[in-house]
Amino acid sequence: MTAVTDALSRQEIELPSWAFGNSGTRFKVFSQPGVPRSPEEKIADAAVVHKYTGVAPSVALHIPWDKVDDYAALAAYAKEQGVRLGAINSNVFQDDDYKLGSVTNPDPRIRRKATDHLLECIDIMDATGSRDLKLWFSDGTNYPGQDDLWDRQDRLAEALREVYDRLGDDQRMLLEYKLFEPAFYATDVPDWGTSYAHCLELGPKAVVCIDTGHHAPGTNIEFIVAFLLRAKKLGAFDFNSRFYADDDLMVGAADPFQLFRIMNEIVRGDALDPDRGIAFMLDQCHNIEAKIPAIIRSVMNVQEATAKALLVDRDALRKAQQDGDVLAANAAIMDAFNTDVRPLLADLRIAQGLDPDPVAAYHRSGYFEQITKDRADGQQAGWGA
Repeated sequence: MTAVTDALSRQEIELPSWAFGNSGTRFKVFSQPGVPRSPEEKIADAAVVHKYTGVAPSVALHIPWDKVDDYAALAAYAKEQGVRLGAINSNVFQDDDYKLGSVTNPDPRIRRKATDHLLECIDIMDATGSRDLKLWFSDGTNYPGQDDLWDRQDRLAEALREVYDRLGDDQRMLLEYKLFEPAFYATDVPDWGTSYAHCLELGPKAVVCIDTGHHAPGTNIEFIVAFLLRAKKLGAFDFNSRFYADDDLMVGAADPFQLFRIMNEIVRGDALDPDRGIAFMLDQCHNIEAKIPAIIRSVMNVQEATAKALLVDRDALRKAQQDGDVLAANAAIMDAFNTDVRPLLADLRIAQGLDPDPVAAYHRSGYFEQITKDRADGQQAGWGA
């Protein structure tokens, strides 16, 4: 059990700055009291999540949503709050010029504009000390014949190569993928195989990012995890939950068993420790629930899935697999999944000087009442609709 608690105590989960801002559906963004008005206030909220969970020491930025004049000063502010700045997320999907694509657009002027933004994000990484550049492209087509699919892949490869060559020695490119939306006929990076192929061609600093909401129904995500780990090309997760498509709900809310199965492959691949380089990031959009408690809940859900994965009897599982004992092998997995790990995690938090119930501790703190008062005026952050 000591090995389990040691592994859990070293776990790190990165928070998304944008999850603290207003969000909603395609039809309406809903405002809430106490929502941050600046990147600094987002970081302050993220620091509160880390304060009560102990495993969320970094916060990812989204550019231009988190644009500031002095990124070094922003990094210093994060350090003062007890956290650090993590991945820099680019945005080449919220501009009229990108209607027909960004780096794959047939217009070279627009491709140049998009690529320059990606290079700007690396400049920001240099200032913040961030390791990872996260790329997600909404590029694609809606109709057969709208554009040449081969040409679009060539344009994508050209842009990725320019950005890759700009990376520093200790920096990485995380290439995300998405099955569909907003492109409905053909998406330029639709699946892990496309991302993997481009990363393989680029080199060791290019790795795949798995968003758990970006797959067709029934996709075996843990197989993708195992394959990419084996190929040393898994760089990060964007954890969230989905019922239908890219729902971006709280992690573990829709299918906690899937989250456990994913973490089981991470543990099996000895990839949990931060030194292995896998970034376990949240990427969720709180449409109706309160921001900070929802993020705390997601962090706790990842912790619980991880704890269960660490409790799998690997020796019994391996023996059953080698013996061809199907039921015993499945039982080794199910026994771990059905274990109530909440007392274990509560004890771990107490040992770390934390409250055993992070959500309750947050509600008792009065932080929400304070930020509701302090942030009553001004323009709230949000992605707009």
